[in-house]
Amino acid sequence: MGKRLTWYIIAGLLLGGLVGWGMNVAYDDNGGPGTEFLAGASYWFDIPTQMFLHLIKMIIAPLVVSTLVVGIAHMGGTGAIGRVGIKAFFWFVCASLISLTLGLILVNVLQPGVGLNLPLPDAAAASGVDRTGFDAAKFFTHIIPTSAIDAMATNDILQLVIFSLFFGVGMAAVGEKAKPLLDGLEALVSVMLTVTGYVMLFAPIAVFCAVARTLATRGLGVVGDLAYFMGTFYIGLAVLWSVLLGACFLIVGRRTGTLLRYLRDPILLGFSTASSEAAYPRTLEALDKFGVPPRIASFVLPLGYSFNLDGSMMYMTFASIFIAQAYGIQLDWATMISMLLILMITSKGIAGVPRASLVVITGTLAHFQIPEAGILLILAVDHFLDMGRTATNVIGNAVAATVVARWEGQLDAPEDPDEAIVLPVAGRPGSEDSFQDYGKS
Repeated sequence: MGKRLTWYIIAGLLLGGLVGWGMNVAYDDNGGPGTEFLAGASYWFDIPTQMFLHLIKMIIAPLVVSTLVVGIAHMGGTGAIGRVGIKAFFWFVCASLISLTLGLILVNVLQPGVGLNLPLPDAAAASGVDRTGFDAAKFFTHIIPTSAIDAMATNDILQLVIFSLFFGVGMAAVGEKAKPLLDGLEALVSVMLTVTGYVMLFAPIAVFCAVARTLATRGLGVVGDLAYFMGTFYIGLAVLWSVLLGACFLIVGRRTGTLLRYLRDPILLGFSTASSEAAYPRTLEALDKFGVPPRIASFVLPLGYSFNLDGSMMYMTFASIFIAQAYGIQLDWATMISMLLILMITSKGIAGVPRASLVVITGTLAHFQIPEAGILLILAVDHFLDMGRTATNVIGNAVAATVVARWEGQLDAPEDPDEAIVLPVAGRPGSEDSFQDYGKS
């Protein structure tokens, strides 16, 4: 269904563009009866898009809580996390900050949303909320929920994360007694992944209506702006790849090139399917052949797919500020830095969710009083962006596992002697455990 949905979304995008462009050409008469007709059509096109936005908001609370709590609980207590976990999380935090910061800097330098000048929805325009002010006292007191139920009811994503952190650590501390609750939450995760898939079935209709509405009222020029947005984001991904592989080279050395060759297949698989799950088994296999012991790879990679989605995190700051630029909302650097810190937390724990970035971005937009309708701007081209950020996630997590293995002194020689590079490699020459025992896919 995933591939068919992709084609349906593309079809909705193209058909919506043709319908909207045709209506604009036929009826746009600069204030005459045709313009009134376009306003009426825009009203009706907006109904399905708003319904889709409500569906997205509907899944935020259970999705964030269930996935984040389960991810934390599976790490176990402090002793269970151990030395490898601490090193992995140190890398995750550094990589996350780099990814988010790059997105923040590049979107401000390249400014892909400036010039769109989208009109603010009435509710947002009349809210009177100061979008640029930053009050440290209000920020830090607000992040602590007074009621978990209230945080879920209002979809306050930051408060949900704080509650989930405490809840997950508490479950890990309780241990075996919490297993029935953990099993229930794992079942909830599976249900929410399924529900998210159902919600995304409405995406083609939402894309069709959103694109048709935009082109009917604004004309064909907006397509060029979206193309520029896509191009600037891929420039950002190229910069991020250079940073990640450069950091890997500083720690691992010339074997970084060999690692990239081993990862060629999982990167291509992740890019073509836009699915981290599809690339996950092949990434484990590639790391095993490269010399990362399975006991490290099988620990770091699952954590990475919850806490180290480098491409997705860069997209979150890039897309959030792009939407603000498109609506002409000026954000000062203090506000943008607070957005970065919020995304640093809210980007964790939602691996495996189709287009999970959109869910987090929606919650972030609401937190900063940026119209959530802006999510439909990027939804129309999100799949093409998802392909790039999924490939980047594969690279980021493979690099993380390799670096941790090197820090542990357990990075073995590559399985293929023809591709091995003679360097003083730490650890034993060969690995006593192999993913062959786990069953390679």
